[in-house]
Amino acid sequence: MNSPFVSVGLPLALAAIMFGLGLSLTAEDFTRIARTPKTVAVALACQLLILPAVAFGLVLLFDLTPILAVGMMLLAASPGGTTANLFSHLFRGDVALNVSLTAVNSIIAVVTVPLVTNFAIGYFDPSDGSGTLGLQFGKAVQVFAIVLIPVVLGMVVRKYAVGFADRMDRPVRIGSALVLTIVVAGTIAAERANLGDYFVQVGAIVVLFCVISLTAGYFIPRWLGIDFRQAIACSMEVGVHNSTIAITIAISVLDSTEMAVPAAVYGVLMFPLAASVGWLLTRQRAAEPEVAEPIAD
Repeated sequence: MNSPFVSVGLPLALAAIMFGLGLSLTAEDFTRIARTPKTVAVALACQLLILPAVAFGLVLLFDLTPILAVGMMLLAASPGGTTANLFSHLFRGDVALNVSLTAVNSIIAVVTVPLVTNFAIGYFDPSDGSGTLGLQFGKAVQVFAIVLIPVVLGMVVRKYAVGFADRMDRPVRIGSALVLTIVVAGTIAAERANLGDYFVQVGAIVVLFCVISLTAGYFIPRWLGIDFRQAIACSMEVGVHNSTIAITIAISVLDSTEMAVPAAVYGVLMFPLAASVGWLLTRQRAAEPEVAEPIAD
């Protein structure tokens, strides 16, 4: 995977995805969070605090190799992606809330991804003696450039060319799905010699992490009095990660294909797992007696 196609093409592909996200965002998506502060605070707490802690515990439990351990933590730190909006729509979630959470998470990730990744690198010490591995200032700026700047540019385009942004919405969503598929397939192909071992090493932990993320993202908000539609939105936002960010940072910024393996395996397993959990949650909801929803905020 160490080629100009990867070193240049992969960041450009991610930038295109984030630009597409920006095309779907407006200033209203950020100001909307002021109307549901409790829900946003709970979702962000799950995303920023609970998930890294869960991933760290699972990594220790499964005794992953240092490189795969860092890759798992990098995945946990990655924000939700536009796929979360799709799943939320399918299972009757509050898609507007998803859009707002994705917008906020995309900004916060510029800080949290380097913090969590550097913590994991320091703790698990995956250095092989070839040099310092980590998101130093220059690499952190690179993360900023490929994650946040395209989002801002997309928002600017939407503000001044709404018609163009609306026309591009569907093609960008389809293109994003194709890019994710190509990225995951390319990462797995590059490590095909070790593919069986990687699935044995990270398959179970990825499944557990994804299921715990989805269920915690739903039940914690529900236990705190948040209504069903917003809880579904939180579940998908917390449980469906933007694995393309994790893969891009691992390969293009940290120069480690192996570190990208957890995110690649997650990218394969995420879709059936999110669909299954969403279906079970809506089935459970349908089986409950009709009661008035509590006020979320």
